[in-house]
Amino acid sequence: MKNFLMLLLFIAILWSCKKDDDGEDLIVVPPQSLAETAAEDDAKIKEFLQTHFYNYEEFDSPPAGFDFMIEFDTIAGDNSDKTPLIEQVGTETIAVKSSEFGSDDDEVVEQTLYYLIAREGVGEVNPTIGDYAVLHFEGSLLDGSVFDASTNVETRFYLSATLRGFGNGAEHLKPGVGPFENGDGTIGFDDYGVGAIFMPSGLAYFSSPPSGSGIPSYSPLVFKIDLLAFEPDTDFDGDGIPSNMEDLDGDGNLNNDNTDQDTELVFFSNHTDADDDGDGTPTIDEIEIDDLGNITFPDTDNDGTPDYLDVDNP
Repeated sequence: MKNFLMLLLFIAILWSCKKDDDGEDLIVVPPQSLAETAAEDDAKIKEFLQTHFYNYEEFDSPPAGFDFMIEFDTIAGDNSDKTPLIEQVGTETIAVKSSEFGSDDDEVVEQTLYYLIAREGVGEVNPTIGDYAVLHFEGSLLDGSVFDASTNVETRFYLSATLRGFGNGAEHLKPGVGPFENGDGTIGFDDYGVGAIFMPSGLAYFSSPPSGSGIPSYSPLVFKIDLLAFEPDTDFDGDGIPSNMEDLDGDGNLNNDNTDQDTELVFFSNHTDADDDGDGTPTIDEIEIDDLGNITFPDTDNDGTPDYLDVDNP
């Protein structure tokens, strides 16, 4: 019996090898260059913005019952005189490292984020990348295919935990008034910011979109956003320092600021880390907060590095 089983195993191995020899070779396609993809994505986004418009006339003079939802359409036929989106969007340039997508080619590529403000919102200030925000959103491809949406349900996002382009794009809107009771058990908001974000794949999923999402690799994305409200000075990790103050290099990305003593082993960036220098003393015990919420950062050994970032302080 033992010899028979060994024979079966040997035959199986031979058959497997034969299949490999007779079948097509497995082709491994390396990821696209971040720089080349950025140029391709930008061309696609610009083409969309040049050939499409949004319902700006309804936003300028809202008809009765207008829902303040952005609608895109092609500039053609009866719409041939419409103002193209390219004349109405703002831009933000964001540097992205290829290493963020697992590449070792050391590329640093400028990505252009396009944003549309259809209604700014009546709030006095904008959210930061380190805040929680309450939103409605709809995500789609440039061809209009919707892959995710929360247009009728208030969704709370920590902006630094979303796609880079989504979080940075939402910073350009202001919140509205609310929440308030509608009288039917639901809550509402008024005069909130309404806009859209057009992002290259380098500010989205690049080569690795979520499985089953329907998003092809290297796809520019479009998000329509209602910024209903946000929580100023969010302290995501509860270390006493608002998350927006933990962008140490000022690049608008909180996820690449990690001052732990061993960054090879510790994967928590500062805004998610209650002990920013990894010295065993919580950050909140190495800073001082007065009754008004003002924060000071002691530097016990006067070496120019505050205690909460200095593993060597006494």
